[in-house]
Amino acid sequence: MTIVRRTFVVLYNARTMSSAINASGLLPTESKALEERPIQSHEQKIINAIKEMYSCSPKEDTFKIYAEDAVFHDPVGIAKGPQSIRAQFIGLTKIFPRADIPKFRLLKNPSNLPKDTILIDQDVAYFRDPKSSSPTKTLNSLLTIKLNESNLVTRHEEQWNHEKSTTGEDGFFGLLNEHRKLLTAKLTDAFVGRSKV
Repeated sequence: MTIVRRTFVVLYNARTMSSAINASGLLPTESKALEERPIQSHEQKIINAIKEMYSCSPKEDTFKIYAEDAVFHDPVGIAKGPQSIRAQFIGLTKIFPRADIPKFRLLKNPSNLPKDTILIDQDVAYFRDPKSSSPTKTLNSLLTIKLNESNLVTRHEEQWNHEKSTTGEDGFFGLLNEHRKLLTAKLTDAFVGRSKV
């Protein structure tokens, strides 16, 4: 193998590894292996709200955990502001009237993450038929939640199976995907709007 080709392989592998790093700053296998930790008192309200959202049972005050400039990013959409974030989760209840959370682990932060970041490893079982004994789909995800000094959520990122979601930083197709996500969130917001919970 020539030096040029070896260099290319090393650079390609390094880029592939760095592009696989999720919001925790780790590879999916590493973030899944993080130890569980106890909840801190200032996190309780946020954890309760997250469980309400993902179990498709939000209340009106569920979304008060978000700062006005909060961003929610998942593989489907990018919502900006509490009302748009609310619309995403109310929209989810229209598709899946029931969801159970069989696994919910609050994770110890790796040393590279600030203390104002909450990591959660969860499995959510979604049901299209609320009376069904088996879910339509069970989804594992890593939630990365960043807080401001008032303990309000400024960023809520969901990565399915702990895998990095593409962004505009991932080249042309990442940029296209990011614009699609923004459009999806705006359409959901327009259709769901201020629907009651």
